[in-house]
Amino acid sequence: MKNRKLLGNGILIFTAVIWGLGFSWQRVGMSSIGPVTFTAAREIISAVFIGVAAILLSRRSGRYKDVSKGRQSTVAGGICCGVFLVLATLFQQVGIVYTTAGKAGFITAMYMLFVPIVGCILLKKRYGIVVWLAVITGVIGMYFLCIAGEFKLARGDALMLVCALLYSGHILCCDHFVGDADPVAMSAIQFVTASVISTILAFIVEVPTKEALVSALIPILYCGLVSGGMGYTLQIVGQRFTDPASGALIMSLEAVFAVLGGALMLNERMSLREVAGCIIMFAAIILVQLPDRKSRNEEGKSQSGREADAS
Repeated sequence: MKNRKLLGNGILIFTAVIWGLGFSWQRVGMSSIGPVTFTAAREIISAVFIGVAAILLSRRSGRYKDVSKGRQSTVAGGICCGVFLVLATLFQQVGIVYTTAGKAGFITAMYMLFVPIVGCILLKKRYGIVVWLAVITGVIGMYFLCIAGEFKLARGDALMLVCALLYSGHILCCDHFVGDADPVAMSAIQFVTASVISTILAFIVEVPTKEALVSALIPILYCGLVSGGMGYTLQIVGQRFTDPASGALIMSLEAVFAVLGGALMLNERMSLREVAGCIIMFAAIILVQLPDRKSRNEEGKSQSGREADAS
């Protein structure tokens, strides 16, 4: 069980790296294309990319062809996650227009706080004190990392706050369905759902043009293939092996990697405040890996049971 959790957490850390590097591409893409059109284009590319992968994998394994529960979870989970994903992405993409990158990164990463809160209120999930301490520590670290001056909740900030709440719903939705679902097929369905919704909205609220799409081609390709298709599929796979609160905290490292990527790729220098934020964030990640009293008691009971069976 411990090795499975480490595997899941490792996958989610890699996911955070992908998302962190993708943040700058979202900013670049917004210079020549509308936010809804950009979202629709990236979702279509993700749907095609992951859809082909899902078809190829299903032909090789045939894992869920005769398992009714697996098929139902895959379809229902894909549609549910797709709705949460496209709404969260749209609010994020529009919110970026009206707020700074620092505030956007901080507020989006607040899903790590919303996940256990929503899980407790709506899903009656229980988390130990270690998880709550890690969440609070992570929020403090994210504040030092992303907020340099006075914090005010303006129009863009409010949109990003809704985005964070929707991302927490996406994480909890993944956690609910992924145990019985085919993760790659579920990811493909979520992107098909997201692409249909965002494409319809793009033609309603904007005027997509070929010239605009071509000018933003590289950001769209990165966000569609890597940040979207690969990243969100790895998220679903990684969440099979860890709990949603820990997963949310780990994935919020995307803001840390966004800052690090800017320093390495764009020659941006990190302030002492940002370095302190990174250190605090990594401390929160280490903290959330420590078993709380409830986990230790359950592990002790399990070990005693195995020893009794062996004797």
